[in-house]
Amino acid sequence: MTTTPRYSSTFIFEVGALDADFHRINDEVAQRARKIPGFLGEEAWHNEETGLHAEVYYWTDMDALRELVGMDTHRLAKSRFGEWLGEYRVVISEVRSIYGNPALGLEYTPETQEES
Repeated sequence: MTTTPRYSSTFIFEVGALDADFHRINDEVAQRARKIPGFLGEEAWHNEETGLHAEVYYWTDMDALRELVGMDTHRLAKSRFGEWLGEYRVVISEVRSIYGNPALGLEYTPETQEES
């Protein structure tokens, strides 16, 4: 991540029955989010003991994050969450600083994406 993020959005959820529809919609949301100007990176975490999963996206500004939230595919996923997930929590944070290796844990960044 070459630009320090100003915001992060974290989606934490109980994993339920993740069928083919879930994976298709989730993959589309992720692919489209990565193309939003202002997207800086993404990481995911899973806790085998609790069954909780977290997706963290990093952003340059709130307008970029709002573009994700307003995306039609994102709204579709939100409307169907009960089919695939248990309880969930969303945390929107202002990033004050980052220490250490800023790329540690990032699965996707604009610099590492393959051209599609």
